[in-house]
Amino acid sequence: MGIASTTSMTGIILTALWQTLYMVFWSTLLSVIIGFIPAIILTLTAPDGLRPIRPVYEILSFLVNVFRSFPFVILLVLVIPFTRLVVGKAIGTTASIVPLTLSAIPFIARIIETALRETDAGVIEAAKSFGASNWQILWRVYIKESIPRILNGIVLLIISLVGYSAMAGTVGGGGIGDIAIRFGYQQYRTDYLVVCSIILIIFVQLIQMIGNHLYKRLS
Repeated sequence: MGIASTTSMTGIILTALWQTLYMVFWSTLLSVIIGFIPAIILTLTAPDGLRPIRPVYEILSFLVNVFRSFPFVILLVLVIPFTRLVVGKAIGTTASIVPLTLSAIPFIARIIETALRETDAGVIEAAKSFGASNWQILWRVYIKESIPRILNGIVLLIISLVGYSAMAGTVGGGGIGDIAIRFGYQQYRTDYLVVCSIILIIFVQLIQMIGNHLYKRLS
């Protein structure tokens, strides 16, 4: 491999790495913010929640399960009109954030709900006995006690989105996975496959290590 070829590959991969980080960061941030809403509603309206409302819980739970079951590639195509409406185009790195976010919302919503509902019932009862309102119990007990578990869920979300971002290349999203497919697989460039695979492995391991460290500190 010549110097020019190496320089070209470095530039292509660095651009793709930035695209991956850009897509994963924004889709993670948006999905966590939006996903908190159904997660809290599910927690509050669950049979063992602070305000049990079975119909609301059952309907919302069903919708979350339905959207979670959509394969990302199919969702990618189905939301093209919505993506064009939101960002003005259906192709590109920014456009890919829309389907990535939509696929992640039900995933993280279920994870956050599970984390919140694992809060010790004894702590909740103690808060009630001290006269805490439902709002205070939600923020000072449910959410505060669940932060380490929610963090673990966000780490899983980030790792999943790294994999999904590779498929986003089908709508011109770019990213490391897209480079591995277009250059490594389709053009039989083993060097691209190896480098892209190593970068993704290092990235995932780094995210997992940071997540584990924060979990221990917060616990």
